[in-house]
Amino acid sequence: MATLLSRILAAGVFAVAAAGVCTSAAAAPEKHPKADKVQKAKAKAKPASKAKKAAVAGTAAAAAAAAPVYGADVIDEPDITDTVVTDYACELGNKITIYTNATDSEHIALRWKKRLHRLSRVGTTTGAQRFENPHWGLIWIGIPAKGMLLDSKLNRQLANECKNAEQAAPIVAAAPAPTNG
Repeated sequence: MATLLSRILAAGVFAVAAAGVCTSAAAAPEKHPKADKVQKAKAKAKPASKAKKAAVAGTAAAAAAAAPVYGADVIDEPDITDTVVTDYACELGNKITIYTNATDSEHIALRWKKRLHRLSRVGTTTGAQRFENPHWGLIWIGIPAKGMLLDSKLNRQLANECKNAEQAAPIVAAAPAPTNG
């Protein structure tokens, strides 16, 4: 019985001490010594002059001019009349259709997930065909053996091992020439 009473007494003392600490902290919030100086300095600061405001506005306008502007040709669905259609079957059952136009080698239309996207050619040093749509973050890379679709905004592959009918055809090796022996 004595141990039970001592435990109850200890719990009560602990609860009273905790309550005392909480109320004293809430009753008198401490201020940082430099907080008053910072508040006074902000109050005394002069409003920005007209020249300074104009410079800030000029910087903002220059930044807006440097930012890429996406026209309707990048955001809206492209026109696919008079195009050559190439269907690609990709791994995991994904399908991609690419529309190319003989008169415009700088752009393709790509159908992915029931939506058409216009992609613009980007030069490469490897000879691979690379097309991008920066607004949607799509990148199509085509090499002779396959193609792949990437999402540059999420940094992941959307479709890989994409092959058209010609690429998917099995390669038949030529029979070796008979040797005279």
